[in-house]
Order: sequence, then C-alpha cells, then structure tokens
Amino acid sequence: MKTFTLSALALAIMLTGCQSAPSLNNNTNNTETSQLNTKQQASPWWESAIFYQIWPRSFYDSDADGHGDFNGMTQKLPYLQELGVNALWLTPMFEAPSYHGYDFTEFYQVENDYGSMAEFEAFIKAADDKGMKVILDLVINHISSNHEWFQRSAKQEAPYADYFIWRDDMPKAGSGWGHAWSNNDQPDAVWHWNETRQQYYYGAFGASQPDLNLRHPDVVAEMEKMAKFWLDKGVAGFRLDAVRFAMEGGADAQADTDETIAYWQHFNQYVKSVDPEAYLVGEAWADIPVAAKYFGEGKGLDQGFDFEVGYKILGLLKPDASGEAQFGTMQSNQKINAVDANVLKQNLQQRIDSNAPLDFFAPFLTNHDQERIAYQLAEHDDKAKLAAAMLFSSPGTPYIYYGEEIGLTQGGTGHDVYKRAPMQWDNSNQAGFTKAKTSWVEQSELFGKDFTSWWPEFLAEQLSAGDRNVKVQQAQSDSLWRLYQHLIVLKKQRPELGIKGSYELTQHDNGLVEITRELNGSKSMFILNLTANPQSISGIKRQGLTPSWQHDLNDEQLAAYGLLLLNNTL
Repeated sequence: MKTFTLSALALAIMLTGCQSAPSLNNNTNNTETSQLNTKQQASPWWESAIFYQIWPRSFYDSDADGHGDFNGMTQKLPYLQELGVNALWLTPMFEAPSYHGYDFTEFYQVENDYGSMAEFEAFIKAADDKGMKVILDLVINHISSNHEWFQRSAKQEAPYADYFIWRDDMPKAGSGWGHAWSNNDQPDAVWHWNETRQQYYYGAFGASQPDLNLRHPDVVAEMEKMAKFWLDKGVAGFRLDAVRFAMEGGADAQADTDETIAYWQHFNQYVKSVDPEAYLVGEAWADIPVAAKYFGEGKGLDQGFDFEVGYKILGLLKPDASGEAQFGTMQSNQKINAVDANVLKQNLQQRIDSNAPLDFFAPFLTNHDQERIAYQLAEHDDKAKLAAAMLFSSPGTPYIYYGEEIGLTQGGTGHDVYKRAPMQWDNSNQAGFTKAKTSWVEQSELFGKDFTSWWPEFLAEQLSAGDRNVKVQQAQSDSLWRLYQHLIVLKKQRPELGIKGSYELTQHDNGLVEITRELNGSKSMFILNLTANPQSISGIKRQGLTPSWQHDLNDEQLAAYGLLLLNNTL
C-alpha cells in the first residue's frame, strides 16, 4: 500500500504564488507529505463555480428548425439548476459561416440560427436570476476569411491593410514553418496565397481562418472594444480560444512566445478595468508547465485548463488509451497499469511545482475537441462514474461537457461533429432535442456534399439503449446523472473539496484507490475499485464517516468498478 498526502496548508500556499512550491518527501512509512504555512485570502467567484459547457447548436431546439437556440437554453435553465451547476460556458455564438462558429464574421451579432440579440439578452438575465454566471467563447487569434476586415485588407484598404500578417513569398521547405502544435515542417499548412493581394497570409488554423495581427494597435483596440461590448451585455467573462498562438516570433517561435504572454496580461488588465470580477480562462492545450505560463506572475489569466488530468483519468480506466493531444505538448499514456493511481499524484504534483498557484488550473474530462469520455470507455457507465468521482475529488474549478452527466457518446471518429451530437433529453423523436423531423447534424450544407449521414443510425442506437437520456436517469437513484448531481452538491457544500482541502491518495494492494480530502475537521473519502472484480473494503479505516453514495457496496464488498463516497457530519 502506498500513500500520497498533501496537507491543507500545502495546498493553500499555492493560492498566493508568493513562496516556493512544496515538494514531496519520501518517508519511511511510505507516506509522502508536504506542508507550508499561508495566509487566508478572499476567494473569487470562479473558485466555487461548477462550469457546464454548452454547445448551443446541440443543446435544445425551441422552434423546430433543427438547431439549438437561446430560447432553448433558457427553457433548460431549470434542468441545469436541478443538476446543480452555477456557471455556463457557451461555445461560439457569434455570426459565422461554419457550424462550429470559431471563424467569426461579426463581433457584435449573434448567430442567426440561435436567435436574436434580444433572446440572447433574455437568456443572460434568466441565468443571472437563477444564480448562474455565463462566459462566452472568445476567439482573438483569428477570424473568418469572409470577414470584412480580411476582404478589405486583401485590397490593401486603410486602415485594414496590416490587420493581418502578410508576406511576399512562401517560406522554403526546411524553414521550420508548420502547425505550431506539431514538429512537421510544412510551410503551406500555415501560409496561404491570396489572389487579390498577390501575397501569402498567415493562418495557423487554415486558410479560412487568417490570424489577426495583434501587434497592430488598432486591432488590439478592436479586441478590447469587442470584449467590453459583451461584458456590458452581462456576461461574466470569457473562455479564450487558442491562447498559445496569439503572436508568432518566427518559424521557431509559433507558440507560447513572450509577446503572447504579455498580450494576455495586457488584455486581462483591460478586462478587469471594465469589470474587476470578470473571469478569463485560457485554452492552452499543453502540458502543465506550459499552461502555467499564462498565469503571468499574477498579471495574466485567472485560470487555464488542466488538459492532463482528463488523460490521466482515462488512462486509469482504459489502459490502452493513447492520451494524445492534438494541439498539446503532452506525452501519451504508456499502457498505464489500471490500478496504478500514481498518475493522479503526478498530476497534482505537477500543478504544485508549476509557476502558477493551484487554483489556476481548471480540471475537466473532455471538451468539444476530444473524443467523448463515454465513447472512449465503450459506454461503460460504472467507469464513467469513477471518472466523474476522480474529477470532482481533484482540487480546482471543474468543467462538465454537456451530456457527460448522462454518458452521451458519439457515432464514430474522424469528424468533430460526432463529438457535438444533440443532447439526449428523452426517448421521443430526436431524443427530445427538437420537434423537427431531423436535427442540424443532417443538414449536409453545413458539412459538404461528401459528408456521410450518421445521425439516424446513431439516434436509433441511443433510443434502443433506453437509458442514455435525462428523463430516464433522473428517475434512477443510482444513475450517472444522479451521481453528477450528488458530486456537485458535495463540491458546493464540503469545504474540504475546495482548493484549500488536503489531498491524500492511498493505493491498496487489491486495486482499491482511496482519496481523502480534509479541512478543519471536515472530511470526505472517495473509495474507487479500479478492477474488474469485487474487492473488500474491510481494511480501510472509515471511523466517523457516513456513506453518501453506496449503491455499489454489498456487505463490505465493493463491486467491480464500484464507487463509495463517505463524509463526516458538518
């Protein structure tokens, strides 16, 4: 049996960022411990938030056109309130030519498929009335090649001529230019010819998404103007897309440059001048040391996503998982032993050892760019429950991707739309997502004539399964949905599950993993069976703790891939 312990004081010190990080020491009793003293500080609102990521087009269709919309999200706010989340992240909802919206053509207009500006404003107000913060997905790195700015820049019209990055010649092979998230030497992947201007322009994410020139003061001012516009509408902040690629410094410096770090510090300063409580979280799809750079010694972003923890959790439940990150710098999981929970310890230690405080990192399982956790776990609900428990036992602000709470899966791989399927509300036509005959995923004009239809077969499989929807799972006391609801309640009510609680992980010889969080006498314990056989928990000390989730326990035997949650009385 091996134990890893991190005290409440050691965790709390990471909030200040003003002292060296605690290190682990090997003790003779096989316990690794770190302790440091710190001052208590007031917590920002996002520290106690539980975020829910919504793909608006797939959440709920209120007007039977096959597209999710603002009114649909408003109608489902009571559902989100019942689930327990208190913060929402909307993926892009600005006018754009693509279905995904990451290529804006308008900064100040909402996507017509989702409704009107008045309906958006009504949604923001309704969410606020229910105590829910809303943040928007904001893309500053690039815009659509259909945007007026780019069209006029191509014509070299003032003041737009230098709003983008232009050059006369294509870099030669071997120059090092290529996708910033890979080592491939492929200049034509990022430099694209424009017939009108007779020059090449830089677009890290393809020809249809030219990068903005964030060295141009007018562009910087326009981005700030846009941010203020939406903050004034009542949004609580932004999820910042592709923060690593804001400003390139040459072929060998296409990501994480000093200029990029400085830019986000400047942007944060501006946003805080508009609203001191506005929240900025960055998508730095990279390993923890790289992501930590965006903390910027307290001057940068408020939080960054922890892309590693989801891969580590997946690796424990699916030992052959590759864990490969499309845009990151992380190493893939290497045939992780299914009962070796050291990866969770390593993840936490990496956060502690980084140049950012512990509360900078926001853990999650998957998002819209990754294969859904249920799909990767072959729709194994018990494993999905263990994944949720590991997520909520981890310090930090958790994010849930819509549908994870019911085990929403996907219809295949090879196209991102599979990861963004409509929400499954019930067993009625179109799973309760829309009253239309079909949904947006069947509208071929969004994907091209060669796109193969997949939705009818996938939908039939889900309806046949019978239990992979909200209505059924809400009626079951031991469903995945009920577990998520319970974990959210615990995260909100149990102080030890916050950023300051201690974290102790014990790995037992029989494959059980015991995670204990404690703060000022308040204590929670997670017991996870990471094996395919029932295991005895008789050797685990549980004095003073009462089970709050024990559906998998039978006379001291925890079922295969079972979960037991215990807490003391507050």
